[in-house]
Amino acid sequence: MIRIRFLSADGDHATEIDAAPGARLLDVAQAAGQPLEGTCEGQMACSTCHVIVAADDFGRLPPASEEEEDMLDLAANVTRCSRLSCQIWLGDDHDGLTVRMPGASRNMQGR
Repeated sequence: MIRIRFLSADGDHATEIDAAPGARLLDVAQAAGQPLEGTCEGQMACSTCHVIVAADDFGRLPPASEEEEDMLDLAANVTRCSRLSCQIWLGDDHDGLTVRMPGASRNMQGR
């Protein structure tokens, strides 16, 4: 199992969750009750699953694709460590990964 730490937007609350290798971070977060909408259901057509990866952990992720970078340009409260959780597939090397919820999100699909 892989341990993932979710921080609230203000950083005051932390939740640690065990996830199976091969799981998608968006699915793990939603199952844990984290406030990630994922409007497009992981199709990378919105930015409502935006998370901010801890700076110390950011380098452990593969680089974002050009398409993901384009969607992040539309997200609210983006930082240099922002990623779309629908594009993060967890592996053993992600044990201890910490992600923070952004303060807001934008639903670009208008639903």
